[in-house]
Amino acid sequence: MPNNNLNILFSLGIIACLFSCNTTPQEEKQQRPNIIFIMSDDHAYQAISAYDDKLINTPNIDRIAKMGMLFTNACVTNSICAPSRATILTGKHSHLNGKTDNIFPFDTTNVTFPQILQNAGYQTAMFGKLHFGNNPKGFDQFKILPGQGTYYNPTFITKNDGTYDVEGYVTDIITDMTLDWLQNERNKEEPFLLMYLHKAPHREWLPAERHIAEFTQKEFPEPVTLFDDYSGRGSAAKEAEMNLLKHMNWAGDSKLYPQVMDELGIPDASGWDKGAFEREVGRMNPSQRANWDKIYTQVNEDFKKVFPGMSEEDKMKWRYQRYMQDYLGTIAAVDENVGRVLDYLEANGLMENTIIVYTSDQGFYLGEHGWFDKRFVYDESFKTPLMVAWPGKIKAGSRSDVMVQNLDFAQTFLEAAQIQAPSDMQGESLIPLLTGNSDQWNRDAVYYHYYEYPSIHMVKRHYAIVTKEYKLIHFYYDVDEWELYDRANDPHELKNVYDDPAYSEIREKLHKDLEALREKYGDSSEISQELLERYLERI
Repeated sequence: MPNNNLNILFSLGIIACLFSCNTTPQEEKQQRPNIIFIMSDDHAYQAISAYDDKLINTPNIDRIAKMGMLFTNACVTNSICAPSRATILTGKHSHLNGKTDNIFPFDTTNVTFPQILQNAGYQTAMFGKLHFGNNPKGFDQFKILPGQGTYYNPTFITKNDGTYDVEGYVTDIITDMTLDWLQNERNKEEPFLLMYLHKAPHREWLPAERHIAEFTQKEFPEPVTLFDDYSGRGSAAKEAEMNLLKHMNWAGDSKLYPQVMDELGIPDASGWDKGAFEREVGRMNPSQRANWDKIYTQVNEDFKKVFPGMSEEDKMKWRYQRYMQDYLGTIAAVDENVGRVLDYLEANGLMENTIIVYTSDQGFYLGEHGWFDKRFVYDESFKTPLMVAWPGKIKAGSRSDVMVQNLDFAQTFLEAAQIQAPSDMQGESLIPLLTGNSDQWNRDAVYYHYYEYPSIHMVKRHYAIVTKEYKLIHFYYDVDEWELYDRANDPHELKNVYDDPAYSEIREKLHKDLEALREKYGDSSEISQELLERYLERI
């Protein structure tokens, strides 16, 4: 009798295995998650209410964080637009993928993770801003902006329909294209990768018509370092050209009309300031321009009344408010449109097996240290927003302070899709962190390298190692300067403690760890010199 029972149990086990293991290729495809990668351009983490609600409320972007995991130490390898995007696509540092700056073309021999997903049976689509190249590889469908694109009535380069203009506001249009693909082009039997990429809030910031009146009436709290004098730091911070008062354009950025600049004797110092304004506003149709002028004419008239008596401090404060009004106004449209996509996913049963990522190509200065733009390894530009939702896989409302980078996206998506990543990718899959297995994560430091100098904003070349606690930076080429910051005790990064004896042991350890990271990622002084010579020849 016992032997008969064992035989029956054995037979039942075989049958169960046949039913559970003998899945069809179609069933395997259905088990692989969809991936929706949402990225804005220059969206500072300070301007997302899931991180800080002092400046703006972003309830729809926050929904992703509430559904999944919010990263508080996410960062980039090189804080500038096109190189960041190249790193995301290739899973390699800039010196290996070749896109070290916005000048050199992307090396199209690179293999990107969308190509790998496409070859493995994923549908792939990209809508919005790529920033480099007009024919991205690995996509079944794309509609992308040429270069930076424009906010109003933008031009799109498409895979199948040539190049054409679309009337409307760019953030709305990119979302319309995205939803149309989800509804009408997507093969509902196959998993998909959808890259939904916003132009906003990139400079020069033009809010949608519906947000202009609201945001030009708002007043925003000033950062504590708005009037930073850069004492206690090296020459790089002192010489950078990112100051709101000194280096921001009056027409293109602050929206002073060229005739008002002439009337007040404000020079077009950049040589293209007035032209940038006219190119952007000049794309508007008569109705859009009338709505724009209705509000901004009054902004200009109000400024004309106060300008003669303004001190330099007053002008700085005024420029900060104008900056925030337009910058945050563009984000309001991003948040609304992210909500449209999330609503569609919920209404059509696509939440359950879909990874949703929201991030930016890097951080951005919102008046901290008196700056706008990015490029530095200092926190506001080095850190980037990152939230990831995957219902059923990621615990809702979770947070992580682990050092993760844009370098990690490619391997994360490939592992989620059950695909072996190429051995030359340099990131680490975030899957252990996302699924509650953080004990499998062993990275405690990240590597950063910025190359585009001399160039716009004049941020010196530098590389760095960053841990949760410290940041060691080497500025090179026209200087040889080291900076060390205690991130825990000096969150605004105001005091370089490199020469402080109290930090001598930490400094020496970070030097050794930095050299180990440079060796791990295949970077060196010789490579930096070669890339510098190529850059100087080209400019």
